[in-house]
Amino acid sequence: MFLTRKGPVARALRLTRWGMIWEQAARAFWPLATVLALALAALALGVVAAVPGPVLPWLAGAVLLGLIWSAIRGGIRFRRIRMADALDRLDRTLPGRPLAALSDRAALGGEGALWRAHMAQMQARTVGARAVRPDAGLARRDPFALRLAGLVALVTALIFGGAAQMGQGVEALAATMGRPGVSGAVPTGPGWEGWAEPPAYTRRPTIYLNALAEGQALELPKGSEVTFRLYGAGAEVVQDIGPALADDPQAPGFRAEQSGTIEVSGRRFDVAVLPDNAPLIRAGAAPVRRADGRMVQDFEAEDDHGVASAQAVIALDLAAVDRRFGLSIDPEPREPVALTLPLPRGDRRQVAGQLTEDLSRHPWANLPVSLSLRAIDGIEQVGDAQPMHTVLPGRRFFNPLAAALIELRRDLLWSRDNAGRSAEILRAVTWRPDGFVAQPLYADLRGAVDLLEGERLSDQARDDLAEALWQAAVQLEDGGLSDALERMRQAQQKLSEAIRNGASPDEIQRLMDELKAATDAYTEMLAQQQAQQDPSERFTGDQEGQQITGDQIQQMMDEIQRLMNEGRMAEAQELLEQFNRMMENLQVQQGQAGEGQQGSSGNQPMNRLAETLREQQRLSDESFQDMQDQFGQGQSGQPSPNAPGLADRQQQLREELGQQQGLLPGQGSPGGDEARRQLDEAGRAMDEAEQALRDGDTGGALQRQADAIESMREGMRALGDMLNQQQAQQGQQGQQPGQEGQQPGAGDRAGAAGETYDQRPALDPLGRQRDGNGNVIAGGDPLAEGIDPARRARDLLDEIRRRSGQIDRPQDERDYLGRLLERF
Repeated sequence: MFLTRKGPVARALRLTRWGMIWEQAARAFWPLATVLALALAALALGVVAAVPGPVLPWLAGAVLLGLIWSAIRGGIRFRRIRMADALDRLDRTLPGRPLAALSDRAALGGEGALWRAHMAQMQARTVGARAVRPDAGLARRDPFALRLAGLVALVTALIFGGAAQMGQGVEALAATMGRPGVSGAVPTGPGWEGWAEPPAYTRRPTIYLNALAEGQALELPKGSEVTFRLYGAGAEVVQDIGPALADDPQAPGFRAEQSGTIEVSGRRFDVAVLPDNAPLIRAGAAPVRRADGRMVQDFEAEDDHGVASAQAVIALDLAAVDRRFGLSIDPEPREPVALTLPLPRGDRRQVAGQLTEDLSRHPWANLPVSLSLRAIDGIEQVGDAQPMHTVLPGRRFFNPLAAALIELRRDLLWSRDNAGRSAEILRAVTWRPDGFVAQPLYADLRGAVDLLEGERLSDQARDDLAEALWQAAVQLEDGGLSDALERMRQAQQKLSEAIRNGASPDEIQRLMDELKAATDAYTEMLAQQQAQQDPSERFTGDQEGQQITGDQIQQMMDEIQRLMNEGRMAEAQELLEQFNRMMENLQVQQGQAGEGQQGSSGNQPMNRLAETLREQQRLSDESFQDMQDQFGQGQSGQPSPNAPGLADRQQQLREELGQQQGLLPGQGSPGGDEARRQLDEAGRAMDEAEQALRDGDTGGALQRQADAIESMREGMRALGDMLNQQQAQQGQQGQQPGQEGQQPGAGDRAGAAGETYDQRPALDPLGRQRDGNGNVIAGGDPLAEGIDPARRARDLLDEIRRRSGQIDRPQDERDYLGRLLERF
């Protein structure tokens, strides 16, 4: 009653029987399958065609005998599987063998109640019947894994083999078998293979010519190597695309230099050689000098296949030099300075970079020079920019004695013929040194006089004297500032090393205290030096120094401390490195910022965050446009070629946001902490969007970019609320007696205090007050009736940002909203 066509028992029985049939077939015919797989792989991979003619018949006979033997062996060993065999195997897996029990009949007493209960129990046990997994035991029967070798060979042939190789093998086999006199032998014809390999710097794949369709155009970059492999007699290659690479008639090769044709065995290829243009490079604005004397030069370069290398060459512009004093004589010859320009990894077709180099000690520092930029592509083509005539940035000295020593150093490096003049100046400088030149420096300078008045200086002696003069000038100019900077650097390096090596919390805290002490000493000495600096130099706008208050330095140190306390050592180390770079290019503002300064210091982070938000929105728009282009071209499942560039821009935005977080005001306040938390969320979303772009998941990247935009908006909202509260508190504290109840802006509305309409702060279209320079005055009137104009403006801006981030809106509307954001 259980051997029915339906039900779990019948299904398990059928599957078990088919599994047993597979076992028998695998055990009997695995040698036959192995020999067939090896024979097919040999044909598809061209092994048969490569076998010498005399050996091929013997090899074919051996394979045929192997096939016959394995087939006969399999036929003898294969045994037919009956249903009873499957029933027995399945029954052995069940407790009590219920299938056999259900086939029994009672010998005595008929089918009483006890027998029926027994049958019901056996029937219940059959419910758990499951098909028995087959096991051919091939590992035991094939200890050398010959079956796996045949399978691997067959898979390799299917992937890398081809019909051409198999046809050549069959032709060779037929021709060999026809030699004894068998009529109708298949004649052999010429066979060939061809490859076109573009230059490595183009990052293009190799083209297999046999796989091209008849009449398909062949486009190759200039310099591509086209090689052939000819099989048999009569094959020949005729071409007019470029010079030959090899003289082997069976393996000719050519370099594609011009468009033309290639003919091989009746097949014609029309070759179009793509020109490789020379790279272009251009310099940005004139190089600028950082506070530490380093030169910073912007540049841009492009090439159709990518820039391989680039360099800047600096030569003395002798015609523009003011030839007076120590520069009046002819200079000693000196080679131009060649600097390697930094290039990014990956795609170099469009490059925008910045060269930063310390040339403050070079003999040409602060002298007219010509700056030439050069770019080189993968085939050594050179692109030169128009030379720029400028002054080589270098460190400037304001201490009179230090400036005199630097000028003497420059004259000696200009020409050793200035030694006599330099000695006279040094004698004048060291006359009556009391109160002017310290004793150790006086002794060194008198020794330099003796050296200059002696025999002509050698190159080594001149360079040593120039280095001594430089060190003396730096010591005079900085006092102990350079030592304080070095102590701060050493403290930072020790703390960074302790974080990397997993030092104990006590050790890290001790090194953190040491870094704070060194930083305080450095900033104090730097402030003293700036107080003594030339006022006209302090207030010029050509310096790149970063201005930061002592409170902001303390906030950054506290942030590093907090990250370490929370165990976020990697983030602490990254922020520590940013702190070190910032301190090396620092200008300190004494004391707390005033009311106007505080307003600007609060608006500056908001403006930078707003710019970063706009850049993130533009990047999201470009990502969406790229995804639409992929769909339009029918390539929705393939990685976009623009994804690496978008991912690099996303990485730059994430790094810029991280730098801005370290300088946000309001640490420890609820609003400041909320802003930092939201910006942390935005940073993580940017990181995930970057990874999605690199993986080719544009849809996932768009989602994470939208999350980043939303988190940045929330962070800016929290930061704006905090700044408004701070300004409201400062406004209340700054009121004079008799001014109670008057808030900023109240007089504007009342028209009191003798203020005319033209004197009142202007309102922008969002209802925000602007000062005379057009800058938005943060905050509003907290006591004003009705809706706060500042809060209303923020709500309007938030709504504009929200709508501009909705990718389903028309492009014209989103462009208009983007212009509103840029304007307001």
